[in-house]
Amino acid sequence: MLDVFTIIEKYYTPGDLAYQALITHSQLVARKALALAARHPELGLDTAFVEEGAMLHDIGIFYTDAPGIGCHGDKPYICHGYLGADLLRKEGLPRHALVCERHTGTGFTKAMIEEQGLPLPHRDMVPETLEEKLITYADTFYTKSHLTQERTPEEARRKLAQFGEIPVRRFDEWSKLFE
Repeated sequence: MLDVFTIIEKYYTPGDLAYQALITHSQLVARKALALAARHPELGLDTAFVEEGAMLHDIGIFYTDAPGIGCHGDKPYICHGYLGADLLRKEGLPRHALVCERHTGTGFTKAMIEEQGLPLPHRDMVPETLEEKLITYADTFYTKSHLTQERTPEEARRKLAQFGEIPVRRFDEWSKLFE
């Protein structure tokens, strides 16, 4: 199995607020994703990859301006996914990079990015594999600003609704698949 902490610690200092936020959040997402995967052996999920992907999905947060979680970069927070993907591609982890790129919200289509004027590359960034969908689904239940508090499905839907009805529909589809 990939040593995700070695990769994370190339970019984060253990003990710093950003490190603590990233690790705590990622472990919660990984735990939820693995618990859901265990309930659905019929899906044949690659659970080792699910754990790795969940631990690395937010590695790009340090590039963003999110001082509340110790991140002092110059990019809007919504950019953390594709920035983390670029980082993981440089690390030789293209499959993990796709999790980063596609996990924000429930993913963004090129049309959504253009219609909403989001500061993202104009391309589709929507989870495709079951593993990507599962990690993204699990991620919707947690925030780094309230680390140990799990959102209810209704709270997750409300948060996703800020990006329109498509993310909420995806969430509901994934809820039927994974719950």
